[in-house]
Amino acid sequence: MMTQLSRRTLLQGAAASAAALGFPMINRGYFALHAASPHRYSRRAVDLMERALVIDMLAVLKIDGRPQAYQGRMDAKTAAEFRDSGITGFHQSMGFMGPTAREDVLTWIGESAGFAARNDDVFLLVDRADDLRRAKKERRCAVILGVQNSEHFRNTDDVKTFYQLGQRCSQLTYNAQNLLGSGSTERVDGGVTDFGVSIIGAMNGVGMLVDVSHCGDRTTLDGIALSSVPIAITHANCRALVDHPRCKSDEAIKALAAKGGVMGITGVRNFVSAKEPTAVPQIVDHIDHVARLVGVEHVGIGSDADLNGYDDMPKEDYEKLKAGYKASYAFRGKIDTDGFDHPRKMFDLTEEQIRRSYSDEHIVAILGGNFFRLLSQTWK
Repeated sequence: MMTQLSRRTLLQGAAASAAALGFPMINRGYFALHAASPHRYSRRAVDLMERALVIDMLAVLKIDGRPQAYQGRMDAKTAAEFRDSGITGFHQSMGFMGPTAREDVLTWIGESAGFAARNDDVFLLVDRADDLRRAKKERRCAVILGVQNSEHFRNTDDVKTFYQLGQRCSQLTYNAQNLLGSGSTERVDGGVTDFGVSIIGAMNGVGMLVDVSHCGDRTTLDGIALSSVPIAITHANCRALVDHPRCKSDEAIKALAAKGGVMGITGVRNFVSAKEPTAVPQIVDHIDHVARLVGVEHVGIGSDADLNGYDDMPKEDYEKLKAGYKASYAFRGKIDTDGFDHPRKMFDLTEEQIRRSYSDEHIVAILGGNFFRLLSQTWK
């Protein structure tokens, strides 16, 4: 291909829900989400997950690029996993690049919207921020359509077109250089280009959220500065804890917060820790860092996976995915973080925040309240 392969391109070719109240008690105040569940959670964690608008700002419905992946209806087991996850909002976002990017994004939007419609007992396609509240009330999962690159925008008019088709978030670049700016694994970062400035202005105009998760350092800072409204880092971690090109500097985190933006912390193993152990506590170390640096109101979650993560993918697809990234990604034996690779991972994340004495108010904000505030301010 002419450009770096996206995750989707790499993969191409290749029980009823329990109610959140009234889970069966196991012992000592801990509960299972249903009788067969191996995971047990405190009453406080269950109550907080029931109360919160839980928004995962990078959570594809399926890590599967095959044409049939988003066809038909889900089976009962998969539908139950979504309902039991406790996640209110899934940011359904993939990266597309190269000469067919526009057509690929159109296909992605159509497939995703069609899949949500065919499974509307489980999903609710998001148009405005209040749809997240509606999904929570109706015990459905809200689907936010996004794209992890902006190569499909040929001109500023395209931004409005794709917004009208349902796209609510766009990442300026993936890992490589494009017409808007530089990606995080480029050797030289020239910052946001003149074309990028015009696209950011168009996104601000229609109310599409600007995302700089995969951008290089200068392009990240430019994107924050050039936007007239707060933006997001939907899924990245802190370079102060892990020296990785996909992690953000303290300078970038401070600039994002000063503008009112929110940063989503991911569960991708090589972004979480450069050594073992790499588990849920190490994810919360990144939440701690952002909260101490700029305030708890500027941090959220962007897991960068589907409900079950990467490590149970078919071996051939798994190896193709890893091979599509530069050596600087520094993949280890696994991609998923231990304990954050199953549908109820947000409950485990909540338990770790409870152990660290976060208040209920702060946990609810981190789980999704902060991103809900940002989306409410941004979308028109």
